[in-house]
Amino acid sequence: MGHALMENRHGLVVDATLTRATGTAERDAALLMLERRARRHRITPGADEAYDVEAFVRALRARRVSPHIAVNGAVSKTGRMRKTVLDGRTTRHAGYAIGRRCRKRIEVAFSWIGAEAGLRKVKLRGPANVEARFTFATAAYTLVR
Repeated sequence: MGHALMENRHGLVVDATLTRATGTAERDAALLMLERRARRHRITPGADEAYDVEAFVRALRARRVSPHIAVNGAVSKTGRMRKTVLDGRTTRHAGYAIGRRCRKRIEVAFSWIGAEAGLRKVKLRGPANVEARFTFATAAYTLVR
């Protein structure tokens, strides 16, 4: 699985990594990429509903990161709404809504990487080769952007 970290102000990909597909690969890669970033102030990463997990949000808050994660409002078979981890500390701020709108830019990056950079179907062998190609593709997207 390819993972990318994007800064919201300009839509540039600032970090990319490749992991084996597991149930927690996306969250583990997000924590790894956030740890590699130098911070001068509190950061607010945006993410989709798959990241609305208690352990992940707790790990972000331990690193002094404000999670701008989409609330997973899935309804169970019994008709009950899924309990979200995010509370009013995060969702009440205007920056939360802005971060949610900016999050959609990463989907543009992944569609460009798949279509234009030729990674829709990878024709390489070995994780090191695929990661090099993915990193190169994200750097090319950043230059095009």
